[in-house]
Amino acid sequence: MEDKDIVDLYWQRSEQALRETEIKYGAYCRTIAGRILQNEGDTEECLNDTWLRAWNAMPTDRPAFLGGYLGKLCRWLSLNRLRDAARQRRGGGETALALEELDEMIAAAADTEKQVESLELSRVVCNYVNQMREPARSIFLCRYWYMASVKEIGERFGYSESKVKSMLARSRNRLKEALEKEGLL
Repeated sequence: MEDKDIVDLYWQRSEQALRETEIKYGAYCRTIAGRILQNEGDTEECLNDTWLRAWNAMPTDRPAFLGGYLGKLCRWLSLNRLRDAARQRRGGGETALALEELDEMIAAAADTEKQVESLELSRVVCNYVNQMREPARSIFLCRYWYMASVKEIGERFGYSESKVKSMLARSRNRLKEALEKEGLL
């Protein structure tokens, strides 16, 4: 079923929208949540929360790419669940390691001024990622969006772990330069 048809089902408040969403995007969202949460029960709960949130808050602009909308929503809910669960200080495993690698550059926004800076930071990071060349871009996204391990990335792209680490380090350094140029560090 096409995304437009699924979104129409949401707007009609048809429960078929949830079934079609699970069929088309269940595995995709399960992968996102699973990599972040690293717990099957939490992953399933996060998927249910994602479908509920989509049901209650389908955007008025009717997204053309429902997968992107659901993936972003699932990732956000998974990260919130990880933070709220407080099982370990920063979640442990690959998620904590990936977030720590970027930690020096990205701080949480607590007040209005920092929220404005956070929006500007998001703009700069998005522009940076959009201008990256392949395969560096895909590797960067695998690590920092999908929370894949260095080993998994190496296997996927046919690179050694040291090459992946080196590519990620160069990408982080270039991102740091872009942030410094914009006065965000």
